[in-house]
Amino acid sequence: MKSIIPNALTALNLVLGMFAIVSTLHGRFSNAAIFIVAAMIADGFDGRVARLFNVSSDFGRELDSLCDLVSFGVAPAVLAYTFLLHEMGYAGYFVAALFATCGALRLARFNINTGIVKGYFMGLPIPAAGCVVATFVLLGIKPATWLFAVMVILFAYLMVSTIKYPDFKGKGERVRILPAAITVAFALYLIFLTQGVTALLFIPFCSYAVFGILNTLFGLFDSRTI
Repeated sequence: MKSIIPNALTALNLVLGMFAIVSTLHGRFSNAAIFIVAAMIADGFDGRVARLFNVSSDFGRELDSLCDLVSFGVAPAVLAYTFLLHEMGYAGYFVAALFATCGALRLARFNINTGIVKGYFMGLPIPAAGCVVATFVLLGIKPATWLFAVMVILFAYLMVSTIKYPDFKGKGERVRILPAAITVAFALYLIFLTQGVTALLFIPFCSYAVFGILNTLFGLFDSRTI
């Protein structure tokens, strides 16, 4: 009976992802973005609840990945295409499909590397990538179409990259002070630049993506073994 609760939270993740897609089709972009962020919250609780009740299972892990692909791969891709990428014609198709495909590859790699990669995430986690796209749309800013496309492609690449993102559990990839300081400065600059309540949702996800890049780059010059 206990296993129903975490699986229900995982299913809620999928339901919210579907709500995001339907909202996008109706032109309700802000609602779609909020549903994607809400899906991330549900996704964050299912694993914790499963471990709390000691009911973790292979079924739950597979279900989680399938739901993540919909909520953080397909839903943000559809949102990005409908929001701005459609102005690029067939190129917009490609960019949206690339994001969803990289999300699927990221999840597949995560599943097979679970017992190998520990203490950090290899590549930007798909919930973070999906929420960056969603919360950017929530800002209501419409940049040049090509610039938005570059952003979507960049975050698609970050998902399948080998950049190490700390999981902040105290083990694995070390959080370096200088990259952290630069990231904080970047976040403060974004707050000053964007302003508004919606920026408070976008900035953490964007800053995390930037921090992983900086932390990995500085790590190349670090002679100490992590």
